Amino acid sequence: MPRKPLLPLAALCVLALPLTACGGNSAAADKNVVTVYSADGLKGENGDGWYDRVFKDFEKETGIKVEYVEGGSGEMVQRATREKRNPQADVLVTLPPFIQQADSKGLLQKYAPAGADQVSGADKAAGGTWTAVVNNYFGFIHNKKELKQAPTTWEELLDGKFKNKLQYSTPGVAGDGTAVLIKAMHDFGGEQPALEYLKKLQKNNVGPSASTGKLAPKVDKGELLVANGDVQMNFAQSKSMPHLGIWFPAREGGEPTTFALPYAAGLVTGAPHTENGRKLLDFMLSRTAQTQVSEIGGGFPARKDVKATDANAIALTKLMDGVEVFEPDWNDIEQNLPRYVDAWKAATGS
Repeated sequence: MPRKPLLPLAALCVLALPLTACGGNSAAADKNVVTVYSADGLKGENGDGWYDRVFKDFEKETGIKVEYVEGGSGEMVQRATREKRNPQADVLVTLPPFIQQADSKGLLQKYAPAGADQVSGADKAAGGTWTAVVNNYFGFIHNKKELKQAPTTWEELLDGKFKNKLQYSTPGVAGDGTAVLIKAMHDFGGEQPALEYLKKLQKNNVGPSASTGKLAPKVDKGELLVANGDVQMNFAQSKSMPHLGIWFPAREGGEPTTFALPYAAGLVTGAPHTENGRKLLDFMLSRTAQTQVSEIGGGFPARKDVKATDANAIALTKLMDGVEVFEPDWNDIEQNLPRYVDAWKAATGS
């Protein structure tokens, strides 16, 4: 996602070379640093996102500087995996099923942040290796200006008017892209029916995208009419992208559905700044930071004891009204994700 042009040199280095080491191990050598590898969506385009506020407040309170690296969910796990023998990150934030994948690869060490007892059991690891910090739901976006009538079903997206005007991020690379496959499997009643549909949809699909966050500006400008996304990220983006509309596809004759897709955070095994990582996780799950999730970030608090009542929280509740929320079998998805992705590639020719 776009960033401010005037950034500190270290930040420029991180953003310009997101998949390579930047300046050796200078961050690891600095005791007053914590490095975060994260899926996109929580950092604002104009410095006005939840991460921007939380990191700034954290640095002010602790004196610990946050080094931030952003990419697709799968991309961040892949990077952490490559660095497993010499970890560079302290905190990993990613979407399901990639947080489960990171856990199964031994990338996360056990740590329950202060306040984790207020997070629902489904939103944290039974073994205490990760916990949701921002709750979220999968969704789609459309251009409200170009489409006189918003789409409501999967079947509508097969229409010729969407040819080269539709794009979804890549399953297995992006968390929201993987979510397209998961939701299709649920809505169409299984793997094969979902793949048959996505094969038909491919004729309208622009092509792969490693980052879901990059699709919203294209939808807002009308370059795309429809793309995938998630509620938190797209709701936050809509403040500066007025043509974005959030919707949830249904099967023809059925009800719209979605599922929880929380930003989940864990402490990296062998983190160079383990104690700083613990402090940041505690801070992100603090009541103060959680009350800012909807007001600033456009998401849903992860803590059950934080009841948001701001205007964004009210609008988000209204947006979710009438949408069926199902719970995927994350263990099955984590175990079979490579096979599902390979099957998707074969069906779509990707």
